[in-house]
Amino acid sequence: MNDDNVNAGGTTTTGEDLRTSDLQAVETLKKGYETMRAELARVIVGQDDVLDQLLVALLANGHVILEGVPGLAKTLMISTLSRCLALSFSRIQFTPDLMPSDITGTDVIQEDKSTGQRTLQFIGGPIFANVILADEINRTPPKTQAALLEAMQERQVTVGTKRHTLAQPFFVLATQNPIEQEGTYPLPEAQQDRFMFKVFVDYPSYEQEYTIAERTTVDNEASVSQVFTGEQIIEFQRLVRRIPAAPDVIRHALDIVRATRPAEADTPEFIKKMLTWGAGPRAVQSLILGGKALAALRGRHHLSVDDIRELCRPVLRHRIVTNYSAEAEGYTSDRIVTEILDAIRPNETEVARNERFQKLLSA
Repeated sequence: MNDDNVNAGGTTTTGEDLRTSDLQAVETLKKGYETMRAELARVIVGQDDVLDQLLVALLANGHVILEGVPGLAKTLMISTLSRCLALSFSRIQFTPDLMPSDITGTDVIQEDKSTGQRTLQFIGGPIFANVILADEINRTPPKTQAALLEAMQERQVTVGTKRHTLAQPFFVLATQNPIEQEGTYPLPEAQQDRFMFKVFVDYPSYEQEYTIAERTTVDNEASVSQVFTGEQIIEFQRLVRRIPAAPDVIRHALDIVRATRPAEADTPEFIKKMLTWGAGPRAVQSLILGGKALAALRGRHHLSVDDIRELCRPVLRHRIVTNYSAEAEGYTSDRIVTEILDAIRPNETEVARNERFQKLLSA
């Protein structure tokens, strides 16, 4: 692999740079990640995959939808993560009567007592923090959801005619309750696409739940130590973009995403039957950036096919739209992604892939 790499800003990073400062930074990140996992384990029991995906999204400068039933420590997980990273944390409970100004802030009239002059002064809302927990985001109307969307995408909020820049790093984790759907406002596909991952938070195992019951019913509150600062996280986010990706790995990510689109000529037949809509270009970007972050956390300085394939479910599950045929046959988004991964294999030519598809169809 060529050691030269072009980062997001268009400047060239030389092989010498990758062998010295960047490799040292990757090693620092790996050691810090191991320390952080140990610190988080003092408070959070289990949920290892969820924590890994949250860290990957943070390093890739993305946002996450967390879906799980109440009581699975989603809020505790996110607030503990922010303390490990020395980041400010803000929790916003989304309700049907929540207005955009309730989260972004508003202009208020301030009077100078010495002169009697009145001026408008902006008072920032809870969105002005590093880590935002948007609790039950589907319970607030689209107008308020859109205000959060601007903050996520642009890293700023607009109040009146003025724009206010948000502090960096900026990380939004939105939760959804999969049980109660009455009186909710489901996020449109275009808004879900703005989230890098959709992560499922599942029930703990028997042993994990026993540990949870044992820890949380005594007079002993666990604490965590700071591992990284906000400035270090920003540097690691830049480092992730400098990690090289071979053309074959990028093409593999592209093949997987394009296989979700029913209108493509070489899309597998079962996709055309099961899906109404496939994933867009943001899915490819999320796979590559997320894979780079995952590689860095594990102490590697290049992107691999395994990194891409490991992240396909959280990247794609909220970006593909199933139809009636899929629901009738019991196909979930995750099952469809699994079958796509079985169909799209690394280092396989398009001709060989088409021949294998034809054999599968005729069998």
